[in-house]
Amino acid sequence: MTDPYAALGLTKSATTEEIKKAYRKIARTSHPDLNPDDAGAEARFKAASAAYDLLKDPETRARFDRGEIDATGAETQAHRQRQYYRDYAETADNPYRGGAHQQGFENFEDPSDIFAEFFRQRAGGGGGARSSQGFAARGADAHYALEVAFLDAARGGKTRITLPDGQSLEVKIPRGTGDGQTIRLRGKGHPGFGGGPAGDALVTLSVRPHPVFRREGNDILVTLPISIDEAILGGKVEVPTIEGPVKLTIPKGATSGQILRLRGRGVVPPKGAAGDQRVELSIAAPPKIDDALAAFMEDWRKSHSYDPRKGMKT
Repeated sequence: MTDPYAALGLTKSATTEEIKKAYRKIARTSHPDLNPDDAGAEARFKAASAAYDLLKDPETRARFDRGEIDATGAETQAHRQRQYYRDYAETADNPYRGGAHQQGFENFEDPSDIFAEFFRQRAGGGGGARSSQGFAARGADAHYALEVAFLDAARGGKTRITLPDGQSLEVKIPRGTGDGQTIRLRGKGHPGFGGGPAGDALVTLSVRPHPVFRREGNDILVTLPISIDEAILGGKVEVPTIEGPVKLTIPKGATSGQILRLRGRGVVPPKGAAGDQRVELSIAAPPKIDDALAAFMEDWRKSHSYDPRKGMKT
């Protein structure tokens, strides 16, 4: 199991900002869509994504550092055992909680000592009272981390998560899911005790970066390259959206950095109106400048030159 700090090339002393920067760097350099010929890119990217999902939240990171959860986000056996005794000690069903029967539990720090004392008293030894009542307790919640594709998070979908014991759970991803959102699966956590109900599975989602789309709130951002002639003459071009390509009108005289807006083409949240898609234009020069184009531009510049940087001089 990969240590999350090692997956990001960091140590436990790393700051939250250092963790974020390390993840972004790996996401840029090792995303499998951007490195199709690198067999190890996907493994590095997945390991870094899982590590970032675990460490980006201060509370989850602290639980990992204390040994309460492992690198997958699942609770460790030692923590479940401690939590079990702690929960039992606080329940009204505990015959030794409060009054004359409280003696014997508060002075134990080792869970195994509490366990031994509990059954000793249940058996009638050591002055403890016997109880005819059974003991039942709800199981502990299980915590998992799951990376999902950008479009699955934006449009909704289903995926499966493999548990440490080899079993799998189907996870329904709501439309408009954001990075870091947690989904609760009722009754899919650790089993209860003495016939008690099972806990819940809490799945924290990490949204994988997309090579084309970016998200800000409910808006989708796209940088769209256009040719020189499209920028000067305008026209209709195809632009990708999260629901498929649509036609976009480029105005005459378009410039790099200009933003065009597609209303309602962003993320549809569970409540409220859909966001927009913002398209940032980027003029791309021809892959090859031939003699005809060079000669034309030379003649054009002689009579039509202008200064696009006017006003920037200090």
